Order: sequence, then C-alpha cells, then structure tokens
Amino acid sequence: MTILKSLSAAALVAIASKHTACAFVPQQKGSQLTTRLLNQLDPVQIKKAGGGIPTVSSGGLLVFDPDAQGKLQGTHDLQSRILGGAAFKLAPPQISLDVPPLDATVEDAQHFLEHLDADGNLPLNFAKPQAPAKATVLGRAKLITDDAPGDIEHVVLKLPEGFHYVEGQSLSVIPPGVDPKNGRKNKPRLYSIASTRYGDLLDGNTISLCVRRAEFIEPDGTKDPAKQGVCSNFLCDVKAGDEVDVAGPVGKTMLLPEDPNKDIIMIATGTGIAPFRGFLHRLFMENTLAKHMFGGNAWLVLGVPVSGGLLYKEEFDCMQRTSSPGKLKIDYAISREMTNSIDGGKLYVQNVIAQNGKELFDRLDAGAHVYFCGLKGMMPPILDTLDEVAKSQGCVWSEKLSELKKNNQWHVEVY
Repeated sequence: MTILKSLSAAALVAIASKHTACAFVPQQKGSQLTTRLLNQLDPVQIKKAGGGIPTVSSGGLLVFDPDAQGKLQGTHDLQSRILGGAAFKLAPPQISLDVPPLDATVEDAQHFLEHLDADGNLPLNFAKPQAPAKATVLGRAKLITDDAPGDIEHVVLKLPEGFHYVEGQSLSVIPPGVDPKNGRKNKPRLYSIASTRYGDLLDGNTISLCVRRAEFIEPDGTKDPAKQGVCSNFLCDVKAGDEVDVAGPVGKTMLLPEDPNKDIIMIATGTGIAPFRGFLHRLFMENTLAKHMFGGNAWLVLGVPVSGGLLYKEEFDCMQRTSSPGKLKIDYAISREMTNSIDGGKLYVQNVIAQNGKELFDRLDAGAHVYFCGLKGMMPPILDTLDEVAKSQGCVWSEKLSELKKNNQWHVEVY
C-alpha cells in the first residue's frame, strides 16, 4: 500500500473526485484525520494541484528492480524476503574449491579437443586437394561377412600434426595415379568420417573411414576392372604403413545439434552409417563432456541387404547395454530377410519410417534433428513416405519440410 503524505489536503481534494479507490491518502477535515480512496493518481494532475512526487500503484514494488537490487549478497529477491517473513533464511555462502572434496568421484575425461567447435568455430580445410597432406595407414579390416554382397572396409589413418576435425565432417582422399581419359591426376573423392574427433585410438591424431569397394558386375557375373571405383579400390587394398593423400576436413551440414537436450534421429543405408558411428561413439562411448551433457535420446535406423552386412553392430549392441533404458533406440531394416507390416514386402528404411510415423513426427515437433546419409537413391522413397505420414498426421509435408529446414532440424548427405 502506498501512503501519500506529501500532498496538501487541497491537492488531494482537487484530484480525488476523478478517481476510484486503490490507495489510502490522508485528508484533513476539521480536527479529524480521515482517508479518501484514490485510484491511479495522474502525476500531471498531482503536479498541477501543487504536489511534486511521482506515484506508484500500491503493492507493486516498482520503485526498484528486485533482480538487480534485491539480491543482496545471496539473500534472494526482496519479494521472497517479504513473503518469507521470520521464516526467511539466508542462502548458504558459495564455496569455491581448487581441490575436490575427499568423498567426490573424479574421472579423467577426454577434453583436449573440445575447443574445436566452441563458439561456432569449425576446423576447415587444413589441407586442400591441390596441396594435400600425407596420412599414414595404421590398419584396415573387413566389416562384413563373406555371404554379404560386396566388400566394405574400415580404414584407420594417422593424420599429420594439427589436422583435426569434428563429428559429421568429411575427408577428401586423392588416389594415386592419373585418369587414363585425360592424363591428369585423379580427382579427390569425399568420404564421411566414421570416428569422433579423438579417433579410434583416442589420441586426437587418427581418423577412420567406412569404404565400400565400388565394382561393376557384368550380367554373366564377371567384374570389369575398367569400371571399378579408383579411390574405393585403392582404400580397400591399402596396407599398414602406406601413405594416403588427404584434404579437408569439410562440411557443416551433418553436425550434432548445439542443444545437447535435443533428440537425434539417424537414418542410413550401407556405408552411410559412417557419420552416425562418430555421433554414437561421442554420445555413448567416450568419456567426454558431450556424453555427460547429452539429455536427449538417439534413434538409429540402418538399412542393409543381409544380416552379415550390418555395420558396427557389436559396438552399437554395447552402447545399448551400457546406456540408460530408452536412451538409444536402434531399428534394422534387413531387406532380404525382413518383411514390413504394411504390405508384407521387403523391409527398407522407408518402411521403418512409415511404421513409426507418429513417433517420428512427435519427436520432430519436439525439436529433434533428423539426419540422412547413404546413396542418393534412398531419398525419393523416403520423401514419398514422409509425405504420406504427414497426411496421416494432418499436415502438409512441403510446409513441414520448410519448417524443419528453417529450424536447422533437417540434415542430408547423400552420394
């Protein structure tokens, strides 16, 4: 309640007739002191009537900013102190320790490369294709069984000092030799990075690639060497100690969300799993701040033709065993071995999307980021499926897609 004591009785009488009750003010009448109720006194009228103070609505505490002026040395805002009355207690003093308490659990965490993407900065183009850097092969291993079609290799390279990257970026590899068609050096090929910034050796100087050997099979089953992929065959045949010309890193499209509380949805076919392996190692395996701060859920959908072609399954199984229940969801679409529940045909990643359409859209509406990686042929059926799901959810897919892109929730890397 605001008590106006400095106004003359004449001033109050001159103003009071135009206002209704809100604040009590003293008014002299004979020998008795009475009160008159006034509402929203106009400062201009008060001044004209001989008064000279501003007025504040009763009980508003607007003469100061409680956040700026009421938090006196940790005593909280003035409103809390008033409401608390005699029960109000001062906040305990803040204690800063250089050494953790004896009963605290202390863990060594990977941290020496966390600066790479701090404040929106990214490592880009340590080396360019015109002047590549030399990487050294540390090892190579086949990822799929003999009954799975083709050949997919995991290649680990040691990078030169100072060559760093972050999850979701790509590396250019320049294969040796020249193009027989024009006699010029072979062009660089871009590969999604399949490791975290610390690498499989956790030393911050290695990088891993997931490479499918590109081969051309004639109708009679024979292979045509003249039509095979130059770079993929080079990488699938390298041996420890070999040198590889590399450039990069490049890429800003497939980065993890800045907000660690957002869900991530990863949809891949074949070697498109590469960037998602890096994501999942960072969020579920490595002892980094990113792992401890991740408050969302991850959902992986991976499509392959046969079970023997499932890439990094043992690693993902381990992540699911060691993570909190529901934190990591994985759906496999094994096309030659599974059938979908829609029409009974083969199960592809787009069928997994259709079967879980409501969940997918609910997550997107809550701010989830969705990522796609693999052969470019995967996208048309996926987009058709999303259009159908959108209709079932009562929205227009083109408008929803525009919204996702605007919010930076839509990430695509196909080749």
